[in-house]
Amino acid sequence: MNGASANRFERPLVAWLGDDFTGAAAVMEVLSFAGLPSILYLSPPGPEALAESKGLMGIGVATLARSQSPRWMEGNLPPIYEFLDQTGAEFAHYKICSTLDSSPQVGSIGKAIDLGRQHFGAHAVPVITAAPEMRRYQAFGSLFCSAADGVHRLDRHPVMAHHPVTPMAEADVARHLAEQTETPTGCIDLEDFRDGRANKKIASAPDIWTLDMISAEQQVEVGKLLWDRRRDSRFVVGSQGVEYALVSYLRSQGLIEFPRPLPSLGRDDSFAVVSGSASPTSASQIAWARQNGFAPIRLDVARLLGPDPSIVEDQALSAAKEANAAGTPPIVFTAEGPDDPALRQVRDLMGGDMDRANDLIGRSLGRIMRALVTDLGLSRIAVSGGDTSGRVCEALGIYALEAAAPTIPGAAICRARTEGALDGMEIALKGGQMGSPDYFGWVRDGGGTRA
Repeated sequence: MNGASANRFERPLVAWLGDDFTGAAAVMEVLSFAGLPSILYLSPPGPEALAESKGLMGIGVATLARSQSPRWMEGNLPPIYEFLDQTGAEFAHYKICSTLDSSPQVGSIGKAIDLGRQHFGAHAVPVITAAPEMRRYQAFGSLFCSAADGVHRLDRHPVMAHHPVTPMAEADVARHLAEQTETPTGCIDLEDFRDGRANKKIASAPDIWTLDMISAEQQVEVGKLLWDRRRDSRFVVGSQGVEYALVSYLRSQGLIEFPRPLPSLGRDDSFAVVSGSASPTSASQIAWARQNGFAPIRLDVARLLGPDPSIVEDQALSAAKEANAAGTPPIVFTAEGPDDPALRQVRDLMGGDMDRANDLIGRSLGRIMRALVTDLGLSRIAVSGGDTSGRVCEALGIYALEAAAPTIPGAAICRARTEGALDGMEIALKGGQMGSPDYFGWVRDGGGTRA
């Protein structure tokens, strides 16, 4: 969509709060590549951000809420909700992971909803977790997600059912949320949409409504429901399925254009990756890279958590620089899949305190990447792992992102905004469970729409 089309809207379409960095960037991607210019701030923005983002259709703020406690949310979410409110956007969106990562103790979506209803009003809150473009589906209340071997119900998913922090034991989204809030929850299912009951039902008793969505056609229906209720239900919760649905409906009404293929940014062999993910997907991407001209370099996390962490960092950094000098893009990684022995060693060393371990490891990867970027003059990098992405962006002084080129849905190449010499650097952030096996090669080659 060109700028003239964007001006059909008198205010931003969506202002969102992402509960992790990669997920927050995914919303920006959906909007930007639909022709709706957007920006994502990586820390709570000051008053000047409202002026800087004037004329944009999407304004987001990334947080680490997915890994935080309800008490942390009480202290940190309300000021960001206030910022979202001040943008005047049609929708204020609390963005969650499309695999529903959360529990009553960590990343509580229910707590975020309660705080949102306190700020935006006690209206019905639609929850759209499904995103068919990403092979995430909700049918009769239950969430189904893809994996390498097909689509699984969430509680039987080979990764999410065994997540180290928030294992998913319940596929019914409303039931899962009901464990995190006392606000009544319900489901608007496929039959409600088919029989025309959805709009009437969402205005009735329960205050949280999960919405079924399994196809592109139903994205349009969900988008229409959101659009028609934007005055009564401005605060919405969900994955980037919220934006996919809105974009689908607005396209159907001729309010925004259909997408065109987006070109590659061009290949950049002076490129580096850090990975703090232990997912099977990330392991397959590291394996592909090993066979296709990359140099995987293990960061010895057991030694990193010992008495001499700087020595371990320096060894990994030195190996990465040697690879770069030889014309081979380095990948500094911490584990190859959930069964990597390094994970057990870390648990034993930290007495099971994986939150602290992940924080220390993420900060180390951030320092390594900063040294690579500044010492080698890199202009494109990639990061695997949601928490790791946050730490790397922090280390690089990135305060905002803008989408530059697509790769897989939810992990575009972005341009970074910083106050210094790194302004304009290209960075791709992806969640651990996301992406094709050749993802790192795709980013090195500059992304772009694939046939």
